[in-house]
Amino acid sequence: MKKYKFESIITLLVIFLAPALCFASVESSLMAIQGKLVGTILPLAAILGFIFAGFSYISGSPSARTHLILACIGAAVGFGASSIVSMIRSLVN
Repeated sequence: MKKYKFESIITLLVIFLAPALCFASVESSLMAIQGKLVGTILPLAAILGFIFAGFSYISGSPSARTHLILACIGAAVGFGASSIVSMIRSLVN
């Protein structure tokens, strides 16, 4: 009888605690990915876009103006991504 009671307590703990642990793990993983993406990758891509647009301009490419416009749009998205994400979060919540 004692063994049955112990097993039922363990089963109840697993049923009630497992979803909370799993949700916390997924949420923290997504936050880490978002932090890495917004904090590192997007600004780096924006800077690389400006470098490419500069080389395109220096080499005399006819599409240098388009490259510069696209680099400016990329920089606005890359450096403003954290503000964009927080604005969307405030609209959703």
